[in-house]
Amino acid sequence: MNALLIDDSRLARTELRHLLQAFPDVTVVGEAKNAAEARAQIQALRPDLLFLDIQMPGGSGFDLLESLDVAPQVIFTTAYDEYALRAFEVSALDYLLKPVQENRLAAALEKARNQTAMPATPDEAAAPPLSAQDQVFVKDGERCWFVRLADIKLFEINGSYTQIYFEEHRPLIPRTLQHLETRLDPKVFFRANRQQIINLKWIDTIEPWFSNTLKIKLKQGPEVEVSRKQSVLFREMMSL
Repeated sequence: MNALLIDDSRLARTELRHLLQAFPDVTVVGEAKNAAEARAQIQALRPDLLFLDIQMPGGSGFDLLESLDVAPQVIFTTAYDEYALRAFEVSALDYLLKPVQENRLAAALEKARNQTAMPATPDEAAAPPLSAQDQVFVKDGERCWFVRLADIKLFEINGSYTQIYFEEHRPLIPRTLQHLETRLDPKVFFRANRQQIINLKWIDTIEPWFSNTLKIKLKQGPEVEVSRKQSVLFREMMSL
């Protein structure tokens, strides 16, 4: 695995680099001290894994992730424990408190290896695009459904799976949002943020939210906060 270290503290980066020497399958390909440097490094180096601090000058670790269309796997490294819940809401692999302990680092890297080792299934590799009127087979445990895509209001990351919202059902499927996005009609389905794809036909209300973002309420469904970047795209798409 190729790793990028993102932390405004040079000492913290040095300590983490030293700890990672105990794991020969991990190669540190670069370092960044703020979000702007990190974006450039991610684009240039295409790392598999980010070790990401949260509080940095010029933008937090969460701001960085929100600005990326597709993010590598993320392990947060921080001195503060109050962001743990939010970290897992953005699908972080783990949340390590400084000073990082080697046993916790080993456990986090094992999660990263398991994610990296998950192969794409043949139908994920070459699946054709779908229209909103297509019906898809959904299986979750012992339950099965045959549902029109037009009736699905929301796709949402849930751990290593994606949760589907239709009628009163919330099944989980072993697909990534990236894969689903390649198959769904972009005129109907919109990537609201890193965790959610919404069906535009199911929008009930839209309201301005913090930092020039939008909050969307789905009919008979949850509220979805649109990221800053996607809020700009949404306004451009929906404007005359």
